[in-house]
Amino acid sequence: MSRKVKVLLAGAAFAADLHADAYSRIRDKAEIVAIVDKNIERVKELALRYGFTGYVPYSDIDEALEKTECDVVDICLPNFLHASVAIKALEKGFHVICEKPLATKVEDAVKIIETAERMGKKVYYAEDWLGSPALNKALELIEKGGIGELKFIRARECHSGSHSPFAQTIEYCGGGAMMHLGIHPVGFVLALKNNRWESLTALTSGGLEKNLMHKGMEGEDWSAALIRFEDGTTAVLEANFVTRGGMEDYIDFYGDQGCLHVDLTFSSALRGFSIPGFDYTVEKAELTTGWSRPAVDERYNLGYVSEIAHFVDCIQKNCDAKVGLRGIDGLEAVKVIHLIYKSAREGIHIKNEALGVR
Repeated sequence: MSRKVKVLLAGAAFAADLHADAYSRIRDKAEIVAIVDKNIERVKELALRYGFTGYVPYSDIDEALEKTECDVVDICLPNFLHASVAIKALEKGFHVICEKPLATKVEDAVKIIETAERMGKKVYYAEDWLGSPALNKALELIEKGGIGELKFIRARECHSGSHSPFAQTIEYCGGGAMMHLGIHPVGFVLALKNNRWESLTALTSGGLEKNLMHKGMEGEDWSAALIRFEDGTTAVLEANFVTRGGMEDYIDFYGDQGCLHVDLTFSSALRGFSIPGFDYTVEKAELTTGWSRPAVDERYNLGYVSEIAHFVDCIQKNCDAKVGLRGIDGLEAVKVIHLIYKSAREGIHIKNEALGVR
């Protein structure tokens, strides 16, 4: 058996908790050797929650990178820190796993990829939708011709607003709902079509006073894009912070001989009614009273477990991840997000000149 992959986990808050849960399920393959977060108590609480022992806690990322012997740095920090930490980790000779988005700016994402190439290291882009069992089953059915030729995809991620203060400011988040949530449907459909999109058109609510609900948020709280791919397939992608009742991850596939509908968040074998409220139902649900469908192993179903396991396997083999989970795919997703913003801001239809489309 290959030796365990040694992981430095950068961050100990929401995203880090998702990744820590995944690592806790593959202890035979991966070992958390260090955790860094400016709140050292949060580090200890995360480790205790998942039973991690033998790790070194740090409150400073530079110190952690300098002193830790590891194979990979898993970046679960606020968006605006992704690029600087990724570049530092790569220059130290470590592989990198990076949560979405790869960076807030296209030029920073490019620097990450260029640094990885220069250092001979891998960048793994954590798009959890590509690890979802339900979505992978849907893709298997489509590949086998179950709905005929795929013609149209509709995908969205929506909820009532981020818990993170960083999501309120473009400087820290990189945008609004499309960058924070829409990065998932964008990254997913780009992966399906190997990043070969042809043209796009978009609208957003506009930010601040132009927003539908969140007037204090610099980025948009509603956004949508139409994208056409080289093979003629069309996709409608939506992201918003105006959806009440919990997170919605819906993906619909339409073929010339059938259709498939995937619900990543509200599909559950459980259905219950509670007057006092359940302790948890689904991510971002404001209420748990009345009728609800409490999630069963939500993180597994959303794809985090499979995603992290895939990265660990790739690191052991020193190979790239599958399409959609590579650093270059994270770069392409950031590029498209910024073009969506350009289309909405300038009211223009954008064609992909890289494919020779004019």
